[in-house]
Amino acid sequence: QVQLVETGGGLVEAGDSLRLSCTASESIFGPNLMGWYRQAPGKQREMVAVMYRGGNTEYAVSVKGRFTISIDNAQKEVYLQMNYLTPEDTAVYYCNVQTRAADYWGQGTQVTVAS
Repeated sequence: QVQLVETGGGLVEAGDSLRLSCTASESIFGPNLMGWYRQAPGKQREMVAVMYRGGNTEYAVSVKGRFTISIDNAQKEVYLQMNYLTPEDTAVYYCNVQTRAADYWGQGTQVTVAS
């Protein structure tokens, strides 16, 4: 069973940057999607940034131009560079990897942005 572990969350001030990392316990063969979702208190989980097989990316409108998703060549790590953070970015951030056979989620990492 593949496990995903997110790191890099924390408490920052508005305008700061953070880089989230997601490490898989083993290489994942042929993922269809690797990405980041977030869930703020009282809200549904939403897509933040994903990368599809082949390299195409998709970002939430609210983060486009501020966040960047990247993946290492061994496909064991997924990164989310977050710049110009705002209080509205406060949430638990989850890593997700989808293959044809499985849908993996991490436990999440808290990001809190103070105004």
